[in-house]
Order: sequence, then structure tokens, then C-alpha cells
Amino acid sequence: MCLGIPGQVVDIVDAQQHLAKVDVNGVQRTISVRLLAEDNLVVGDWVLVHVGFAMAKIDEIEAQLTLDQVQKMGADYVNEIDAFNSSEIA
Repeated sequence: MCLGIPGQVVDIVDAQQHLAKVDVNGVQRTISVRLLAEDNLVVGDWVLVHVGFAMAKIDEIEAQLTLDQVQKMGADYVNEIDAFNSSEIA
């Protein structure tokens, strides 16, 4: 199963290349935010992340609700965190 997990933007690493560092459950990775180029992401924004790509901008309430539900999925949540841990874009 492929899931998207909420991550919070902690740094805009390279605006021209659409790269941002996000924090997902305490793990920080640089990901592509190119799909959200028109959303003008800033530090503190929340995004839905799947294997190194931000798929959608979400608000903090939606992020927390999604995290709560995803964590209840057990192994699928662990698998998604593992995928995130190994998906840094350099």
C-alpha cells in the first residue's frame, strides 16, 4: 500500500530547483515540492509527502488528523516511514 504522510516544511533548500526540507515524525529529508510550485510554500507549511515528493499542501489540522489515522494502520505506517527515510533527493 502506498500512503502519503504529512510533513512540515522546515527549510526551503533550493527555491529554483523546488527543493524543501520537511520533517516527518522527527525525520528530516529534502524532497521535491515542484508539484506545488504555484502554492508558494513557506517554512511552517504542511504537505502530504509520498516517496520524496510533496503531493498536496494541507493545513495543520488535516495533517494531525491524517497522522493520527495513519499511525493506527500499524505496519503500513512503518513501511511509509521507512520509504520516507530512504527517499532523500540530494
